[in-house]
Amino acid sequence: MKESNGTLLADAARRGADYLEGLRRKAVYPRDADVERLRAALDGDLPADSTPDAEVLRFLDEYGSPATVASAGGRYFGFVTGGALPATVAAHVLATAWDQNAFSFTSSPAAALFDETAIRWLRELFGLPAESSGSFVVGASAANFAGLAAARHAVLARAGWNVEEQGLRGAPEVTMMVGAEVHATINKLAPLLGIGRAHLVRVPVDGQGRMRADRLPGIRGPTILVIQAGNVNSGAFDPARELVAQAHAGGAWVHVDGAFGLWAAASERRAHLMDGFAGADSWATDAHKWLNVPYDCGISFVRDEDALRAAMSISADYLLLGKHRDAIDITIDGSRRARSFDVWAALRSLGRRGLAELVDRNCDQAAWLAQELSAAGIEVLNEVALNQVVVAFGSDEQTLRVILELQEARACWCGGTRWHGRQAMRISVSSWATTQDDMTITRNAILAAAGTRRT
Repeated sequence: MKESNGTLLADAARRGADYLEGLRRKAVYPRDADVERLRAALDGDLPADSTPDAEVLRFLDEYGSPATVASAGGRYFGFVTGGALPATVAAHVLATAWDQNAFSFTSSPAAALFDETAIRWLRELFGLPAESSGSFVVGASAANFAGLAAARHAVLARAGWNVEEQGLRGAPEVTMMVGAEVHATINKLAPLLGIGRAHLVRVPVDGQGRMRADRLPGIRGPTILVIQAGNVNSGAFDPARELVAQAHAGGAWVHVDGAFGLWAAASERRAHLMDGFAGADSWATDAHKWLNVPYDCGISFVRDEDALRAAMSISADYLLLGKHRDAIDITIDGSRRARSFDVWAALRSLGRRGLAELVDRNCDQAAWLAQELSAAGIEVLNEVALNQVVVAFGSDEQTLRVILELQEARACWCGGTRWHGRQAMRISVSSWATTQDDMTITRNAILAAAGTRRT
């Protein structure tokens, strides 16, 4: 017997609320036994007959919940993963019930209008040019792709080449300049854009991973410069003002990979890190990082909407496009989730002051943890200017051992990385749910894994 929508959703809400309430008691990473229990329960053929909806939900909760990572809680510090704010979880549930296909105004007027408002608020928050076009996509990879595709169109159009019609065969060569510590996303996207990784021009960086403006090569012909707001390890920001001025003087397009760093603009205390970035031509960031909305949600901004439309637009009579601003014309997506409901809910719930407080609190927590670890004799490798802390525990072997012991203890979760030729542990503080108690527990867990007593 099928449950009514109301009964089933009420049950799901109760189970979801119980899960969130229990996060502080849950191991941050699932235990092997719970993972294997789920694996065994899923090891079967597709049933021939239907299953009651209530039973489907019960299975998800009873077997799935214990095998989840507690990334919605306050002690998960991997991959710059933000928890989901309560208002965004609720909005996400309601929006899922609405089940809107947000590819156009006609397909969902509500989604289109929330899109417009959320993008306007974000553009103001980041201090980006008023003419910039914004769109919601699956993540920073897709947001970077949108900005770089618009860039490829623009720099080739200036050279008299229509890349969308003529492709790259016989086209003028496009040069893409990146920092030596460019994020792996850009390395992934370069081949998709027809620019092989071997042809990326890698600009030297300083000890924190910031691109050195004094080592930027001369710009000749169609060129795209990719700069970073937030190095993936150190959190450092490239010197945007100098880089943008040099690039524009040579006729290059400047794209900003700001997956988490762009949110520094929300804080008066950290806004100086964003100096010069508004002068770029396109920007990419994630809302599922520091805005703390449910996965997944990236955001792309492009100053020249015509270049973005040229790279992304679609034409088909049945789509009924053209009377309004339609998302399908400025993103790679066709059918798409209405991510703006979650983003609007986060911004409306926090307000400008609340978002600034969230960013500042996480940055202060990162600085506190770095100071505590350093005082205990643990080597902090980066200048903690934002929310990233990179530490090492001696040799590579010792550092790997500490990371493994910390992860197996499950009181918190931090990932490993390699930085400047050394094995290190990377701690990313980016959740609204993280309290000072969480930071104290995390410090103690790290010291215990390292075999270091607090002095």
